[in-house]
Amino acid sequence: MNILARHLTADFYNCKTSRLQAIERIKDIFPDLLIATKYNVRKISDIEISAEHYASVALCSEGHVTLHIYKHLRYVAADVFLCEESAEPEKLFKALRKFFQPDQTKTIFLKRGDFGREKDIKPRIKIHIAPLKKIKNTGAKVARVIARKIISG
Repeated sequence: MNILARHLTADFYNCKTSRLQAIERIKDIFPDLLIATKYNVRKISDIEISAEHYASVALCSEGHVTLHIYKHLRYVAADVFLCEESAEPEKLFKALRKFFQPDQTKTIFLKRGDFGREKDIKPRIKIHIAPLKKIKNTGAKVARVIARKIISG
């Protein structure tokens, strides 16, 4: 065994607003996503930290998963810590990304408890940027909002 655990952190930027506003739906879907990706859920705790910040923590036999949802920023921070060398946190990451539908993501993979001879402490970072078409649509939406504010004075 070279490592004790695999740790994935993910930042989801500009998530679909309708997905972030439906906290009850997130409460329902989160356990389903965990079970679908083969995690043995022991307990899930949810807390509304403020009107714009919601958090959920899932304790699993394999480790833990946390979500921090910031509705007003359209941002979700996910943390997947799995206590197995062969764990695949990417599966849950893909399911979460599909649910929240972000324009951009940033992930960091860490090997925790690395007892190998070569201790590579640099995290691997992946950035996914939305297609240009989606960015154009966002620009059009911003232009409409600005135009409405100017007209309404």
